[in-house]
Amino acid sequence: MTVQRGKKLNISIQEHMAIDVCPGPIRPIRQISAYFPRRSPTSPGPASPRALSPGSVASGMGGAHLLSPLLAHGRPGGGGSLALTSSVDTSVEIDSSDSDDCTALGTLEFELRYERSSSQLHCTVLRAKGLKSMDFNGLSDPYVKLHLLPGACKANKLKTKTIRNCLNPVWNETLVYIGITEEDMQRKTLRLTVCDEDKLTHNDLIGESRVPLKRVKPDQTKRFLTCLEHPPPLPSPTAMGEALRGISCYLREWENEQLHSLEERGRLLLSLQFLPPLGGRGGRHSGGLCVGVKRCAHLAAMDVNGFSDPYVKIYLKPDIQKKSKHKTSVMKKTLNPEFNEEFFYEIPLSELANKTLEVTVWDYDLGRSNDFIGGVCLSRYSQGDGLRHWTQCLKNPGSRAERWHILTNELPRTLSHD
Repeated sequence: MTVQRGKKLNISIQEHMAIDVCPGPIRPIRQISAYFPRRSPTSPGPASPRALSPGSVASGMGGAHLLSPLLAHGRPGGGGSLALTSSVDTSVEIDSSDSDDCTALGTLEFELRYERSSSQLHCTVLRAKGLKSMDFNGLSDPYVKLHLLPGACKANKLKTKTIRNCLNPVWNETLVYIGITEEDMQRKTLRLTVCDEDKLTHNDLIGESRVPLKRVKPDQTKRFLTCLEHPPPLPSPTAMGEALRGISCYLREWENEQLHSLEERGRLLLSLQFLPPLGGRGGRHSGGLCVGVKRCAHLAAMDVNGFSDPYVKIYLKPDIQKKSKHKTSVMKKTLNPEFNEEFFYEIPLSELANKTLEVTVWDYDLGRSNDFIGGVCLSRYSQGDGLRHWTQCLKNPGSRAERWHILTNELPRTLSHD
């Protein structure tokens, strides 16, 4: 009798799983009612629209399908349903038993390392395996693109070399993002897209994988083996029908995040140092602010050639006499310029506390108006990194403080177009 019950239980479990994934007749549920406890009134049944919950929609926007190939191998989930185990993060360590080398699109192996001291993110693209054939000869010409999300795709795109006529390419190539803050590591996601290069037509997308950077610990190398997936469609409240009206608040938050990502126009590394008076009281000067414009990273491209000719302007406002303007030299055809220029404002510390340092980045155009790329303001009225950097400078006279700042496409209110 015990053996027969065990067989009957196994058959019932399979029938239950089939019903939970693919809706069918109700009769098999009655057959297993003796072996499974009754669900609570608050627990969703097989016909419950839990796959349309905010978490599941987030997984669709994050690049993970409801039936992810990694999740279909028995990762614990709720109620035995594959749909209920959807997740944004489909990447796993290489030594994980959840990894799968036999997917329709292929697998991608890479390493990530975040160096906190230099604010750099190193991505080493190692190899891919079992890629889908995209050419008539049964092969592909694969390469890998990297993007940081949210963010302007063209400004932060990195790309590996192309491997010709191969479905199991080996790159062993390291791509580096600079100006990545610890805040970025908590809120951004790295998208890795594998494409097939075509010289005569548009390049074909093979598959992609997305990894939240918060999975990477500072100063530690982490290896991933991910299954490539089709890119998810971008949802919108008008296109998703009445079934998603219950998560309209979530969609509004997602749309606001997308709008916010469009404002990011690159990064700027600034150094601030208040120099005490030389020779004490009555010395050569009463002290002042030394502003160092170090470099920019991932600037938005403003020219048709895909680059910009950037330079930086700084003001210390209010500027009644209009003598606070300083400007760096112009760097030609680059989105990652290095300036390493310093400017000095002679001003007492007591007056500096009521000033605003306005820094803007421009694209130089010969014969017409220069294009505004992005800017940032530092003062006691700022927020986030701007406020922290300004406060650190004022509270530590004589010490140099460096910090990366996010440039936005919003013109400062005090900006003058001279």
